[in-house]
Amino acid sequence: MSVAAFDVPFLLGMMRLHETPAMHDPEQLAQWIEARLEQGLHWFDHADIYGSGEGEALFGAALQARPALAQRVNVVTKASIANDNPAPASGKVKHYNASPAYLNSAIDASLERLSVERLDHFLIHRPDLLMNAEATGRALDNAIEAGKIGAAGVSNHLPSQWRRLQGAMHHRLSANQIELSIAHTTPLFDGSFDDLCADGHAPMAWSPLAGGTLMQGAVGECLDKWAAELNSTSSALALAWLRTLPHSPMPVIGSVKPERIDTMLNGPASLPREVWYELLEAARGHCVA
Repeated sequence: MSVAAFDVPFLLGMMRLHETPAMHDPEQLAQWIEARLEQGLHWFDHADIYGSGEGEALFGAALQARPALAQRVNVVTKASIANDNPAPASGKVKHYNASPAYLNSAIDASLERLSVERLDHFLIHRPDLLMNAEATGRALDNAIEAGKIGAAGVSNHLPSQWRRLQGAMHHRLSANQIELSIAHTTPLFDGSFDDLCADGHAPMAWSPLAGGTLMQGAVGECLDKWAAELNSTSSALALAWLRTLPHSPMPVIGSVKPERIDTMLNGPASLPREVWYELLEAARGHCVA
């Protein structure tokens, strides 16, 4: 799957779905999905740890309520974070697991919970420092060849980590999800964003609004100024800032509120160069050298 696969202004992140009681009713959620599809938003980002699988299960129940929707949605999901946030004294230790047994089980479980025939993108959520690259690479290749996943990718990996995995695979790693925003530009300066582009990964940016902090301080003032100038909204411009980068990284937004989604759609595909750099300057507190 190529970089151009994400033919949308942003992906809809489902991390908070299980925390939204109004969307726990399958028919209500199906209606919400239908409305997003009508807006041209058909990519949905999941992970097995979101609500300990509840997010995927809720989404799958909605697709079962309206089976025709399953053919219209595209799904990203992630796995490798085990025992997420275990309770104190539970006897469990939070850890990462990218072993073939764990990933194979995670893929099958996600397919069942989501009620889809194939996961369009399956990502290793966090790098497992104990990963046997050859064994994990074979497992991902096999899942692609079995038609369970359309493409494999990574999230939060360093170039050396994903290249070690890629070296053990026949199929290409096709997607890469990283933290990236006006407030978090480290990947643009440490070379890792250039590396993922050079390796042909479709880039996704999680926390594109930095948890809402972009709307405050100097960056918020700059966004407000240009939102008025460009007849847009501050949040939409923050997403356009990302899409202006090479290979147009796709923001993964966290809100499921229709009114918030509407505001984020009200923006340009990209920003003028000087506007882009003005926002970078506002975030860093100084101009480029």
